Amino acid sequence: MFNKLDEVVNRYEELTEKLADPSIYDRQSEFRKISEERANLEELVEVYKVYKDKKNDLEEAKSILKNEKDEELRDMAKEELNELQVEMPVLEDRLKILLLPKDPLDEKDVMIEIRAGAGGDEASIFVGDVYRMYQNYIKQLGYKSELISISEGDEGIKEIIFNVTGDKVYSRFKYESGVHRVQRVPKTESQGRVHTSTITVAIMPEADDVEFELDMNDVRVDVYRSGGCGGQSVNTTDSAVRVTHIPTGTVVAIQDEKSQIKNKDKALKILRNRIYDKMVHEAQAEEAALRLGMVGRGDRSERIRTYNFPQGRLTDHRIGLTLYSLDKIIEGDMAAVVEALMAHNQAALLKGQED
Repeated sequence: MFNKLDEVVNRYEELTEKLADPSIYDRQSEFRKISEERANLEELVEVYKVYKDKKNDLEEAKSILKNEKDEELRDMAKEELNELQVEMPVLEDRLKILLLPKDPLDEKDVMIEIRAGAGGDEASIFVGDVYRMYQNYIKQLGYKSELISISEGDEGIKEIIFNVTGDKVYSRFKYESGVHRVQRVPKTESQGRVHTSTITVAIMPEADDVEFELDMNDVRVDVYRSGGCGGQSVNTTDSAVRVTHIPTGTVVAIQDEKSQIKNKDKALKILRNRIYDKMVHEAQAEEAALRLGMVGRGDRSERIRTYNFPQGRLTDHRIGLTLYSLDKIIEGDMAAVVEALMAHNQAALLKGQED
């Protein structure tokens, strides 16, 4: 481990020297790449520096106990030694975690799709509840969110798509993909019976242009007249847009805006992220053996979580986590859930390295 840490420090110093060269600012792409790599190493280098300082202090305390006759100095050294013997293993564990291979997608912004599944109006209502939960959590993290598309039903929301931007957004949301199940008494239920409904959540990392470029030769664009409830015309121009990715058969239709150009831009953005997301999942599938025991992510058919309102209980089925604080979680206090998922994944990675 320590040979690897020394290599990281050498690389960090090399990157620091490159950033000290004023000419780097004329090459913005290179400057951004180097800055990001250095930033990703910074915490590890700082923790390793603290570890080495503590190790020196530990050796010095041992030396005093071995060679010093002054009882007062020996008592101070003994007290410091006891403290350091507690701190050192904690720092070592932290270094092991920081050395784990990084998910290259963790730094990315995301696009989130939430759709009603089984359960009719109750599922649509729950889409709105989960959207609000995410929005409150986004605010807590200091992230920004922008609504892209919304399809409302008679009660609640059938589908909503929005993006989230900030620092390491994907790292915080990547475990949310899958089927979310809600158990509660609907407002329309006169007998007080608990109903079960489901929604699906998809978390899609946003691709940079250099990583993935949508080939417009593979895309068919159709325009048509927007329609409202009851088949009534929303407007009298062909502003609605449907885009189809011919190789994969992926279809996106948008009619939110009165402008055909805006609807087309939105549709292409969603299409681009769906295609990129598919590519990411195919790449991750190749690592299935490596990910054995890790938290599943991205499979929309996987039931990942149950929100039981009568019992005030949230259960994440992937890691066996049960929390009786659903009232706070549904209002956006998601930190305990997200951190438990991240910790489980880190433990699985550490175990994989030990094996």
